Amino acid sequence: MNSPKYFFLLILVIQIGSVNIFAQIKTEKEMNQAAEFYKAKKYNQAEKIYLELVNKGYKGTSLFYNLGNTFFRESKLGYSILYYNKALKLSPGDEDVQHNLDIANIMTVDKVDILPNFILFQWWESILSVFNLTGWTYLTYFFFLLFLICISFYFLIKGQKIQRASFFIGIVVFVFLILSIVFTGVKLNRELNVRNGIVITDVVTVKLSPDESSNDAFVIHEGLKVQLEDKVDDWVKIRLHDGKIGWITENNVGVI
Repeated sequence: MNSPKYFFLLILVIQIGSVNIFAQIKTEKEMNQAAEFYKAKKYNQAEKIYLELVNKGYKGTSLFYNLGNTFFRESKLGYSILYYNKALKLSPGDEDVQHNLDIANIMTVDKVDILPNFILFQWWESILSVFNLTGWTYLTYFFFLLFLICISFYFLIKGQKIQRASFFIGIVVFVFLILSIVFTGVKLNRELNVRNGIVITDVVTVKLSPDESSNDAFVIHEGLKVQLEDKVDDWVKIRLHDGKIGWITENNVGVI
């Protein structure tokens, strides 16, 4: 009686799946075409394809990394650093992205002095950067399931050795679960409340207030990483790592 309904539902699922498959094939084809343009040193054409994918809403470490490389070859340092940072945000442990970002950062004009962190804070940041938010979330789920398994073994398996082993393993897993929850919470808080950007204009004069007629505060150059704190109309308030603050128009900065 309900077979026509299920038949049409099946057709709908197949159609949606086909659309997704064709979209993936098309995206892969465009990525390969852009890569060919890059190899042929036709960077402008490669940039155009990569940016079209970004504007369509596609995200990915490979896409952002390749776009960063393309901008670097075009001597667009600010955009290059912006997309390296976007790639690193998705894959914090990617050595290739970090290597190219380090090279690009060396070429920036502004060298902002940052006070060295206490060694414990350095360890904290190193551990935190191992995974992105998604990675820490999955790790938390993993430890949670593992903890449930330990509890199940302890109460359901009748054996002193197994109960003792599951008890001590459960304690260790619980400690790692708490740590992963903490790291996930910190990552989530930064995702929601901390916004960073990269200066993408060659030279920018920072103002004391969000007004073109305001007094000049200082000058910054492309490639500099800043923290975005507030927004008024088309002006954004920035903070440098050395504590300096000021206002610039939002077209001068790209959000990571």
